[in-house]
Amino acid sequence: MDTYRQEQAQYIEQAELLKALAHPVRLCIVKGLIEKGGCNVSTMQQCLNMPQSTISQHLAKLKAANIVTAERQGLEVIYRVHDPIVKQLIEILF
Repeated sequence: MDTYRQEQAQYIEQAELLKALAHPVRLCIVKGLIEKGGCNVSTMQQCLNMPQSTISQHLAKLKAANIVTAERQGLEVIYRVHDPIVKQLIEILF
């Protein structure tokens, strides 16, 4: 148990990452972003058949957890998964 005390911050960080991914819609978003290399909310909306506001709420949680990044390209925002650990987790899960 001494290891936990020494590395507690790392355990907390990884638990937060898992919490952010622990929703079926967010898992689907992350998996789709990895497969496509990135896309905008409109594309996600067509794939998920959900309101844009719902997808945006999930993206906000993923951004807050530093799982996805958003890059403006002209009038649209492209979302991408930049965390290599998340990419490995999704590969293992699916």
